[in-house]
Amino acid sequence: MGKWTYTALFMLAAAPAAFAADSVTVQKPVGFNEDADIPKAVLDECKLENELPDAVAGKAKESGISIAFADKVAGNEPGRTLQMEISDVVADGNAFMGHHKAMTVKGKLYQDGAVVGSFRDRRTSMGGAFGGFKGNCAVLVRTAKAIGEDVGEWLAAPKMDARLGDLE
Repeated sequence: MGKWTYTALFMLAAAPAAFAADSVTVQKPVGFNEDADIPKAVLDECKLENELPDAVAGKAKESGISIAFADKVAGNEPGRTLQMEISDVVADGNAFMGHHKAMTVKGKLYQDGAVVGSFRDRRTSMGGAFGGFKGNCAVLVRTAKAIGEDVGEWLAAPKMDARLGDLE
């Protein structure tokens, strides 16, 4: 094999690592689906729209992926962009009766305007250890962070129509 063949093979072998090390622009705050019935108290008090992208960034960093935040992500920007939407939040129960919290997020990863990955993620929580001492937002934030970790891990090897979290 010639010099150019070795160079081409090296570039092909390094391509996945280079792709994984890229930067991804993520919208912060993440939007809520306009048709979702999300309790007003959750919208006003829990700040899930900020907790989610922060958790994505934390987990993605572990894989060498840097996250940049933008106020708006349309999907047609140059480079890699992640568009997410909180499509459902369930905030039933309380510390005394028992928590039943759930959150669903869907998203698409774009590369120079073309969709290269998509996911749907759902996490459910009953409050975890000492759930009886936690408020609604504490449990929902914990759920948002779990989804963010799922998505941050998915960014290292994105696939189309991935089902993450409790949907796996």
